[in-house]
Amino acid sequence: MQEVKIGDFTISQDRVWRGGLMCLALGWLYFDVLRRLMSDWYNDENYSHGLLVPVIAGYALWQNREELRETPIRPMSLIGGALMAGAVLMLWAGTVGAEMFITRISFLFALISLVLYFGGKNWLKPMGFPLLLLLLAIPIPLLIFNRIAFPLQLIASDYAARIINLIGIPAFREGNVIELAEMKLEVVEACSGIRSLMSLATLAVTYVYFAEPQWWRRIAMVASVVPIAIVTNAARVTATGIMAHYRGEEAAQGFQHAFSGWLMFIVAMILLLAFAQLLRGASRFLPERWR
Repeated sequence: MQEVKIGDFTISQDRVWRGGLMCLALGWLYFDVLRRLMSDWYNDENYSHGLLVPVIAGYALWQNREELRETPIRPMSLIGGALMAGAVLMLWAGTVGAEMFITRISFLFALISLVLYFGGKNWLKPMGFPLLLLLLAIPIPLLIFNRIAFPLQLIASDYAARIINLIGIPAFREGNVIELAEMKLEVVEACSGIRSLMSLATLAVTYVYFAEPQWWRRIAMVASVVPIAIVTNAARVTATGIMAHYRGEEAAQGFQHAFSGWLMFIVAMILLLAFAQLLRGASRFLPERWR
């Protein structure tokens, strides 16, 4: 049987043809799903980090090329084919039910089925991180999104009102609305902190994969994303309330409001990296196997 060399891999010509045809079929099946997904990345600021995710996933695959080359190829054609059939069924169900989340998840199942079909289960380990990263770039269902965003709005408005009162500015909170002397400041969904939470979670997962060898530090870093996002977003709402009190309503809108969002995300990244250094420093006092 003739073989074809693709980079560091030598693959039978038959598998190249089958792989090419399956990839073309997959592209045809999921063209509209991927088009809508990229549109969400471009237009929805909550998931704008998705534009970078395929690049990072591709780099991770390239970095693992030696491990992939040394991993024995043991195709699981039956399981891979069954999983592909399940992915196509999910695609059909999501399309009929107008549920984009299911159609997008089915694409990940289709990718996993291709890995099993051509490489076997051993290939899932070096390809696990890219697949996980793609999962983080898929917008979650609106029902779940609202259940996360609304409590974050309440937390941010509550902390901000408390701090504003502590520094001597009268503020009264009712739900997600902070009443100041001259105006009302509403903590809307865009100011809930979920935007920075999504991006920060992706950043944390990427960082621990490339830079953290210890599993306990990886778990701690990812877990720190939630409190860091809450604290920085509460600080942003507080700063907005203070500026609105002294400078008027325009301080809570337009460029200043958008700039404060970027600034607080940078602060969140700095806090995340500082926490990583703190964990590494604490590792010196632990047994060797935990360092």
